[in-house]
Amino acid sequence: MIDIKTVLVSDLATNCYVVTDNATGDCAVIDPGDFTAELDKVLSKIGYEKLKYILLTHGHCDHIGGVSSILKKTEGKAEVAIGEKDVSMLEDPFSNLSRYFLSLPLEPVKCNVALHDGNVITLGESVFKIISTPGHTSGSVCFVCDDKIFSGDTLFYRSHGRTDFPTGSDKEMKESLDKLAALKGDYTVYPGHNLTTTLEDERLYNPYIGSNFYDNIY
Repeated sequence: MIDIKTVLVSDLATNCYVVTDNATGDCAVIDPGDFTAELDKVLSKIGYEKLKYILLTHGHCDHIGGVSSILKKTEGKAEVAIGEKDVSMLEDPFSNLSRYFLSLPLEPVKCNVALHDGNVITLGESVFKIISTPGHTSGSVCFVCDDKIFSGDTLFYRSHGRTDFPTGSDKEMKESLDKLAALKGDYTVYPGHNLTTTLEDERLYNPYIGSNFYDNIY
């Protein structure tokens, strides 16, 4: 079982999640789009020595902006994990969009774990399954743990992430949304922006899931 704390970061109101394995106290931070005082307070209370992973749903600057600062706090001991096709975005200010959206491009960071569909990340006694969900970027992934999905900019509350940035794709986004909707059972969905939702609610009410996807895009 995991405990989840949500910290709003970045000028684009990114949901950063600090997840802690209840059995061991080991923790991971998902999508630290900026290193804010509040995020530092949360991680300091847990203990930076307990931070094992920085898990990234994709490589845009509003989701990776705080990685470098957090790594320094852990003396480089936390492992950075991101989808294989987004690895280069950690070092490229053009593809991660920091050259365009931030006053200064992000400091490059290295990937420790390149994620593929079906991989698992073990955090203490908790297991995060990786689901490849291209569409927002070609390397976008979701993290599934127990009955929770951390969906990044793939699935939002009754919407989805943009597909008009480099490596984005309407076709792949539709396939990824349908892939998530096909998971058995219900899940609480923790998106990269906006409200927490449930997978069942999205199956029923998200206009982009199912046959009407392209009608709603165009």
